[in-house]
Amino acid sequence: MASSPLRQLLAFGLLALCALGTVSCDRGAAPRRAVLLNRGSDTMINVAQAWAEEYARVAPDVSVEVAGGGSGVGIAALIDGTVQIANSSRPMKAAEREAVKLSRRVDAVEHITGYDALVVYVHASNPLTAMSLAQLEALFAEGGAITRWSDLGVHHPSCPRDTIIRISRQSSSGTYDFFREVALGKRDFKLGTLELNGSKEVVELVAHTPCAIGYSGMGYATDGVRMLSLSTGGGAPVAPTPAATLDRSYPIARPLYMFTAGQPEGETKRYLDWIHSPSGQRLVAAVGYVPLRAADMGAR
Repeated sequence: MASSPLRQLLAFGLLALCALGTVSCDRGAAPRRAVLLNRGSDTMINVAQAWAEEYARVAPDVSVEVAGGGSGVGIAALIDGTVQIANSSRPMKAAEREAVKLSRRVDAVEHITGYDALVVYVHASNPLTAMSLAQLEALFAEGGAITRWSDLGVHHPSCPRDTIIRISRQSSSGTYDFFREVALGKRDFKLGTLELNGSKEVVELVAHTPCAIGYSGMGYATDGVRMLSLSTGGGAPVAPTPAATLDRSYPIARPLYMFTAGQPEGETKRYLDWIHSPSGQRLVAAVGYVPLRAADMGAR
């Protein structure tokens, strides 16, 4: 049966749109992939990228795009509506929660995705093995009395001038905020403390600077540095191990967060559900952090 004039007109119109590129007429073309934008904590960048790469195999029709910049940068992007997920190594501040509510018309929702020990690193040649939180505060906080390795009872052959070089994260970092609150009692850092943009960069600089001390996530440890054990209130020093992080006996352990604007839905919910699954949590352990359940720690 011949096509009606209306059908012929519709067919001609579709061909014209194909020629102009207005619509895709390739019946074999792959469907467009869903894209999830995920930005924030530099501490979490390694695990976030590992999740994204593995999820590309689990859900090939979804692309998870990851960027760092710091916890504050990720939360600002969530407020602006330019990402679906913000990574953060600190809790969201009250002002940030209010900003999410004003901008997005929903509450910010917190998702804990793993745990981290915020580790104090020294050069591998440094004989120091442990510190108290009181010593850490006196070393890093403005007005603190510790300025030389000998103040800690340490003879450091690689530092003949005995000077301590203090290395910190930048102020937009959740790691900076957490360390300042927990280790320094919210006091300001000493003038002259070097501030670096990334967790990896802190450890690399300590590894190449025998007189240095810095702090970063446990997942960034290398052979060039030593992780210090920490003590509180005169107790025995506790090493930053996965078990001590999970049971919070290590004094500066912390959760790793993902935030969404409102309860996640669709692909965002499916992705977060997978991150919380045994498969996603095993990747947390594999990159050097601590999963939510002890049963998933074996992959490290």
